[in-house]
Amino acid sequence: MKVAFQMDPIGAVDINADSSFRLAEEAQARGHLLFFYTPDHLAYQEGRITARGHDMTVQRVQGDHVTLGPEREVDLSDFDVVWLRQDPPFDMHYITTTHLLDRLAPGTLVVNDPFWVRNYPEKLLVLEFPDLTPPTTIARDLSTIKAFKEKHGDVILKPLYGNGGAGVFKLTTDDRNLSSLHELFTGFSREPLIVQKFLPAVSKGDKRVILVDGAPVGAINRVPAAGETRSNMHVGGRPEKIGLTERDREICDRIGPLLRDKGQVFVGIDVIGDYLTEINVTSPTGIQELERFDGINVAETIWQAIEAKRA
Repeated sequence: MKVAFQMDPIGAVDINADSSFRLAEEAQARGHLLFFYTPDHLAYQEGRITARGHDMTVQRVQGDHVTLGPEREVDLSDFDVVWLRQDPPFDMHYITTTHLLDRLAPGTLVVNDPFWVRNYPEKLLVLEFPDLTPPTTIARDLSTIKAFKEKHGDVILKPLYGNGGAGVFKLTTDDRNLSSLHELFTGFSREPLIVQKFLPAVSKGDKRVILVDGAPVGAINRVPAAGETRSNMHVGGRPEKIGLTERDREICDRIGPLLRDKGQVFVGIDVIGDYLTEINVTSPTGIQELERFDGINVAETIWQAIEAKRA
């Protein structure tokens, strides 16, 4: 197949951790032809969806992991698969790319389905399952947020469309910084904030469960660094081997059919204790860590699902 990757610059990735690199590596091993472009080179041109980028080959050699051909413009409708893999922030630039990629259906398979990526961003899709999640409020109004904090005590405050642990704050019962943080966030953004009841179980880790076409394939545990609340690997969280619990499987059984129905092939959910906190569909990570811990080929499973859809 002809496969295009819409992602951030591939020359800068960590080949031992980056999931997009692993997906490209597995695709190449399966005989697929690779093309790379960044989202700012996606365009609509008189009815055509085009991209300026490069034919690509990859190899697992740090510092020499990618070879790019001369820049050329392609019509993405000529491709079998396009991967939507740029990292958030989930801003209007990101949203616009999903509108453009929508226009490739049904001839080209875009993974994950951009219509539902746009309508189901990670911190909003969980609202479909309130019984699985910790108490949550989404608001810009300070009085609403204060009332939630007063009701639930220790809370986590974070940007609604952030990623990688950026801008995440734990506010304890006696913390006096809520108004200042509200001023800070609302001073540079018109977006609401999301606030959740703090889950003490995060000290034992924030589990990332990977689902392929709605079915769980495994999990890794991300343990916060000493003195840190956040467990994201971007901010020093330590990945550990861990299995799936009955509660994890119960959560996956509930959300899996929806993910499969909406074309979300590669998804990473976050589970703290018994609670689902996020459903990551934009650019989930964790493939390589899971493969090393469990000795399985997750990238192969993902490609098998995609190849079956194309067939």
